[in-house]
Formats: sequence, structure tokens, C-alpha cells
Amino acid sequence: MKVAIAGAGAVGRSIARELIANGHSILLIDKNPAKITPKRIEGAEWLLGDACEVENLENAGLEEFEVVISATGDDKVNLVVSLLAKTEFSVRRVVARINHPANEWLFTEAWGVDTAVSTPRVLASLVEEAVSIGDVVRLFSLREGQANLIEITLPDAAPCAGRPVRDLDLPQDATLVAIVRGSRVITPTPEEPLEPGDELLFVARPESEPAVRQSVCVG
Repeated sequence: MKVAIAGAGAVGRSIARELIANGHSILLIDKNPAKITPKRIEGAEWLLGDACEVENLENAGLEEFEVVISATGDDKVNLVVSLLAKTEFSVRRVVARINHPANEWLFTEAWGVDTAVSTPRVLASLVEEAVSIGDVVRLFSLREGQANLIEITLPDAAPCAGRPVRDLDLPQDATLVAIVRGSRVITPTPEEPLEPGDELLFVARPESEPAVRQSVCVG
């Protein structure tokens, strides 16, 4: 997969290394010459230029990329890059970094953003996940909040503990996508028994979250 990353700072470079290790083709774009350092990330392509300028994106051949990631430290830049990628180059998937939580409401499809990642929100979710048992913890929002990736840690006294996955009475707009048990990540099957302490990952619409908790923790 071809992925263009706007912003070659620490975040952009880290993303690039991970994606290259997974076999993807990466282009890093940055207007700061000091950040264009090909020796730091072998296998990546580099472009010196302002990603907010259409001419530079045309030179990059952005229409050939499946994914664009706006990963700069400036929310205004990330929004402009996202909008250009979606409207001018019809990029299928646009992911944008949110630096300041107060700007989160702007990162929507209206600005070309398919998925927005807020570092403060992710860190807060991880803290909640570490201390919450039996509560719904939102880890990630999908499609402007139309669905969320949520986590529930199964309490010891949960009625569903010891029962198979098929016994979960989940609402229509929710599905169990993974079970994290110790160091294992388990793909749920109808016969897989649930165990106390399991971290259950669901994709669910926001209005379905209370029913998901009800099915897991109350039965």
C-alpha cells in the first residue's frame, strides 16, 4: 500500500518506520529541510515542500496513494492537507493527527478526515482502561463517532464468565472483535469461553454501548 505522510517530525517518522516494517511504500513530506533526512529511515521516499500547496502534492503524485496521514504538529496544517487529499486527489483514506483537544470538533468528513487521532484522548483512554473493570472505555471513534472501539474488562463476578461467546446477548449494532487474555489476542468464535479478567474489544454505535455493558456485566 502506498502511504503519504505530511510531517516528518518524530510522529511522522515513527509512523513511517512501522509501516515500512509492515511492507508498505512510504513518502514523507515536510517543508523543513532539516527534517528531510533519508538516512534516518531507509526505504522511505522524501519530498521537500509545503504539503498545504497543491503543486507540491501534484509533484508527489498524491492521486496514486491509497492513504494520506496528516501528522504535523499544527492542527491547521493537518486540516488543510486532509481537505486537499480528499477533494483534489480523491485519496481513499485520510487519517489526521489532532494536537489540541479543543480542535477535535473540526476533524470531520467536512474537512476530508476519515479517521482522527487525538493523542490526549488516546492517553486518557489508556489510563481509564488500566483502572476500570466492568466499565465501558472508549478507545477510538470511527467515522465521526458513528461507531466506537470500546473495551470492557470482564469482572470476576460477571454472569457471562465461564460461558461461551455465543451466550452474549449483544445489540444489533455491536460486535465483539477481539479478546485480550494475558499476552494472547484471541479471535472470538461462538464456542470460545469467556474468562474473568478478559479484555473484550467491541465495535459499537454509541447508543448501543449501555446494552453492550448490560450483556457483559449484568447478563
